[in-house]
This record gives sequence, C-alpha cells and structure tokens, in this order.
Amino acid sequence: MLKSLIEQLPEIVKNGRKEAEAILQGIEGQRRIALQTREVVLPARESSMPDWVMQQNREQQAQVVAADEATGGKAWMNRLIYGDNLLAMAALLAGDEHTPSLRGKLDLIYIDPPFDSKSDYRTKVTLPGVELEQRPTVIEQFAYSDTWADGTASYLAMMIPRLILMRELLADTGSIYIHLDWHVAHYVKLVMDDVFGKENFINEIVWKRSDAKGDSAQGSSHYSRVHDVILFFQKSPHRYWHQQFLPLSEAYINYSYKHQDPDGRRYKLENMLGPGGEVKGNPVYEVMGVRRAWRYSRERMQQLIEAGLVVQTRPGTVPMQKKYLDESKGVQVGSWWDDVSMLRGWSSEKTDYATQKPEKLIERIVHASCPRGGLIADFNAGSGTAAAVAEKLGRRWICVDFGKPACMITRKRLIDLEAKPFLYQAIGDYQVEAAKAHFGTRDFRIGDLAQIVLSLYGASPLSADANPQRNLGQIVGLQPGSRKGRKTLVLADSPNILTGAGTLKKAIALRDSLLGGWDRVVVLGWNFEPAIGQAIATLDDSRLEVLVIPPDLLDRLRKKGNSVERLRQQVRFASLQYLAIHPVQRQRTAEGEQLTVRLKNYVLLSPEAINLDDTNRQKLQAIINRDPLALVEYWAVDTDYDGQVFRSTWQDYRGNTANDADPLRVVEQARIDAPVHAGMRRLCVRAVDVFGYEAEVVVTVEAI
Repeated sequence: MLKSLIEQLPEIVKNGRKEAEAILQGIEGQRRIALQTREVVLPARESSMPDWVMQQNREQQAQVVAADEATGGKAWMNRLIYGDNLLAMAALLAGDEHTPSLRGKLDLIYIDPPFDSKSDYRTKVTLPGVELEQRPTVIEQFAYSDTWADGTASYLAMMIPRLILMRELLADTGSIYIHLDWHVAHYVKLVMDDVFGKENFINEIVWKRSDAKGDSAQGSSHYSRVHDVILFFQKSPHRYWHQQFLPLSEAYINYSYKHQDPDGRRYKLENMLGPGGEVKGNPVYEVMGVRRAWRYSRERMQQLIEAGLVVQTRPGTVPMQKKYLDESKGVQVGSWWDDVSMLRGWSSEKTDYATQKPEKLIERIVHASCPRGGLIADFNAGSGTAAAVAEKLGRRWICVDFGKPACMITRKRLIDLEAKPFLYQAIGDYQVEAAKAHFGTRDFRIGDLAQIVLSLYGASPLSADANPQRNLGQIVGLQPGSRKGRKTLVLADSPNILTGAGTLKKAIALRDSLLGGWDRVVVLGWNFEPAIGQAIATLDDSRLEVLVIPPDLLDRLRKKGNSVERLRQQVRFASLQYLAIHPVQRQRTAEGEQLTVRLKNYVLLSPEAINLDDTNRQKLQAIINRDPLALVEYWAVDTDYDGQVFRSTWQDYRGNTANDADPLRVVEQARIDAPVHAGMRRLCVRAVDVFGYEAEVVVTVEAI
C-alpha cells in the first residue's frame, strides 16, 4: 500500500538532510564548486543623459572596478548567477581565492520558488512583426516547468537541502521569507519548522494579490483564490527588525484625533494604565488625584505632566496621554497585506515574466529585515525584482536562476536601472557536479555519461580498442535526408572542459583516419568556448556538425520514470548560435580613438530546440528568415578584451530608446570613444538573444 505524503515526510526530510550534509562536507575538500565570472557588467544608458552625468556615472563605475582590481578581486560586487541554486549556494559557502565564504553573511533571503502548481510558466517575447502592417509578433516560450515526477513529495525533496544551505548562509541576525500559495505552503511550513526551528517562526503573511475575480470563473466549484502566503522565519532571536508603518486613513484620523490645541494641532487621548494592573508589576501611585497602576514610572509620568502631555478631562476621571497626529508614525503593518496590488499590464515595472512580483512588496520586506548596506539573496531570481529593489534601496545583492530568460530579463532590468557594476557568473564545471548528483560521487565516470549521451543521440558505441575513453559512437545506414550507407562518427565531449577549436580539429582528424574514415563527424558538447561560432566558421567544414547537449538532461534523468529509451523521443540536440560583425573601423580623434562596430548577422540555434509550441515556432522561423538581427535582445563591446573576463564599455538593448526610437530593436552600429591604445587592439562583441542565449566574436584590430 502506498504511503501518504505525511507518512513519507520523515524520510524525505532525512534524505534532504543527508544531501545537504554531503554538500557541506564536500566544500571543505580540495575539489570545491566554484563560480566563473562571465562578464563584469557596467550598466549605462549612455546617450539618454547629459555628458556630465554620463561621465559621473562612468567614474563611479570605474571606482568600483578599480577597488575590485586593487584588492585582487576581493572588493564586493553584486552578482547575477546562472545555474542550479543548490550548486550556487554550495559555491557561495565554499568561497574561493577571490571571495571568502559567505557562510553566516546574508542579512535577508527572499525566495519565490515554484509552487508545485502543476503548470508550465511562460514568458512573452515581442518582436518586430512579419506582416505588412509591421504589427509586433508576440512569441511565448516556457520560463520554467512547475511539475514534479512524484508530485509534492519530489517538490519537498528538492526544497529541503536548499533550505538547509540557506540557513547556513544566513547571519544570526538574518531572516528568510518564502513566497508560496495554497498548493504547498502548509507542507513547507512543516519543513521550515524542522530546518529553522519552530521557535524561530515569526509570521505567516497573507498577501491579497488580486480582487474577488481571482481564478474563479462563473460556475466554478471553489471560492476565488486571491491571496499568496509568505512564511517569515528568523535564524536566531538576534534578528534585525525595523518596524514598518502604514499611513493613517482619513476616517481613522477623524474618529481618533478629534481634539485640538489652540494652535490647531490635532491629538488623541490614549490610556496610560499599566496592562495587567498591579499584579503585573506596574507601579502604583497617584496622578491628579487618581490612584492607579500606571504603565510609566513616577519620574517618567512627571516629565509628561511638565511637558503638558497629560490631560484630565474633568476632576476625578483617569488622566490620559496626549498623542499628536503630526508625531504619529502611522499604524503598524500587520500580517494581512491588502495594500500592495499585483502588477497590471500597464505597470512601468512589468517585464512579462510570468511570476513577477511588485517592487512594493519586496520593498516592505527589505525595509523591515535588512539594514542599509546589508546583503540580500534571491535564489529564484525570476524577473530580478529583489535585485532591482536592493539596488534602489542601497543594499547589496546576489540573485540566482537556472533559466536563461530569467537571467536575460534581470540583466536588462539592472542595466536599464543604471545599477552599480555587477558580476554575471556561472557555475564552474556545472555538468560535472550535476552528473555527480545523478550517478553518485564515488560511482561517477565521464565515460558513463558519454555512453548515455551517445545512446540518446541514437549512436551505438565503438569497440573498446578504438574507443578507450568510451566517448565515441557511430551511426551507419539510411538516415533521414542522407544517402544509403552513410557513416557518421559521433563524439560526446566531456563536461570537464569547454568544447572549442582544439576539440573540433581532433574530431575532424578522427573522422579522416579512425577505422578507415567516416563520411561526417558530429561533436556533442556540454559547455563551449565563447568563440566557438568563430571556430566553426573558420574551419568551414561541411562534414562537421556541432550540437549542444540539452543543459537540463541530467535533471530529466533524475526524475522518476524518465528512462533513456523514453527520453530518446524527447531530447533535442541543438545547433549553436553564431554572431558575425563587419570589419571594425578604428581612427584617431582629438581625445583618443573612435571605434565603429557594426553587426552583420546573428544565426540562432535551431528553433526546434527552443521550448515553443508549433504556432510560436512558425512565427520565430518567419522572423529568422526575414531579419535575424531582430532577435538580438542586448549586445555589448569590450574594447580591450583580456581573453578572460568581458567588461562592457558600450552596450545597447531593446527598449533603450535613448539610442534608437524603435523599442523592439537594438541599434546595429556603435561608435565608441576610447583612450589611445598603442599597437593592435583586441575587441570582443557579445550578443544575447531574446531567449537568453549568448554568442560572441573576438577580433584583433590593426594599429593606427
């Protein structure tokens, strides 16, 4: 007989603790999970501001970067991290030579995790239309899937180790807020009681997010669901707290503040009796002829009398305290929040991310539970609301998300906000760590993973003597679109390395020499060198194909019921995206140099690899055929690229109408003023498309 979820819960918690303990033990070892910096983002909407403002912003950004470089990378910079939040938290706990461990350093964690809603959430992408009237084309893509193989049991199994690591990251004065709804809030509360301690539960906050219409259509069989739940826990009793207040309503003011001084100053009269009377230890003495147990000491009462703040309306009545309206902070915020509306379509902060929350909601939490200059983390970043609020309120931040659309939206939002420089990071050796989670640390072998990848692609392994690393396979015979008897060699690259030009040359050599040669070779890679597109174009080999292994493959394998045979029908291996630019123009100016960079083409990975339905895929294909540069969401230039970290000295993005009147396009040409640079100059141009995929090109410009 199957166990109920409540019966399974102790085992789920036990296994979650084991997983967290294994991670915590692992970060103490020699092989730690590390973060790799992909970009130092220097936000600016340059032409939208006067020159002196732009220069001031650039100087402030330069100071941040200079401080970071002067300390060997140890000065604080905010972080946007792409990858699994479990591995990101492990990396933050481990620290590295540049950044010490953040164990016990976070002042506030706000997370808005999946709700176990059994739904697939989508983001909307608006592109220039393909119709003659040039109406915008709206494409919907999946942001993330909130479905779990074993239902709520597997959802909780996912949450528990992450909550344990969050507790390790929180400071003793820190707080955590978890945003949920009716699907799993009650189960997560039980888990939080276990992880943080029931005594550290502070509030269940109810946010009335919508009106009575809610999700209840005419004839539905349930009350309209119009609220979310936010669970509020502390790390310890030393929690930071700054009470929040709401303005007094006009009706309350008229009812309560009905007294006035001669100068018109309004006040109310408030009881001064000690709660519980004498038995609770309140001091007993006489005030204006009335003996009572008071809430104030005799000395404090005398001070109030001398200040004219004690009023006896008539002889013999109990004296009352004056409370002036202009000194009132308002009414304390309670646990019922009905004053923060959900985002509407016309809201200026709307990003079209499916589960975006309003900034006002996060602002209240930040003001209450994070000191100015404190550190906030959001491990389910979504549209980046927590980062945007932290930036505006003078707090530091870390945001993590496994979705490329989420990271793209967050980065664009922060650039539009002209945030302080921040790091865009990814998890080093992500696929290796994920594979260990799937196979187990002791049993993990690169060859095991390669065999699974080859099988999913439809290739059978070569014999052991020709395939010592177990990463080569073959496809022989009739294939769709190919001639009979065609022989294809397939190489599944290691997740340990970045697939680049060296791997491609090796694959070509194997194709031409191994076992008498092959008609073509296919390279399947996990992670790629940024300039892989250039490498493919330079080789210009029609018998070479390079494909991307789905990044969520290991997550799929972990889910119950997803066998290799079943996944073979579902998994798509995608082609790479490629960016091309025109030759860069370089010329002297009175102040230094001017560089002209112009985009030429953007080739998107196969539309079949993007999670779209057929209608939206057809829309996308039409735009690809007509104007591929319309897919570029953001592009940037590093005019002195060091080959390691990209630093954006110029950028443009869709919606930045300061550079172009068309909000659905980026400009295709940039003129960039730069200091004089002796000799050849190395430039890197990086583009991010509307789906969050990146491509870049590195060029060397001759000296002038």
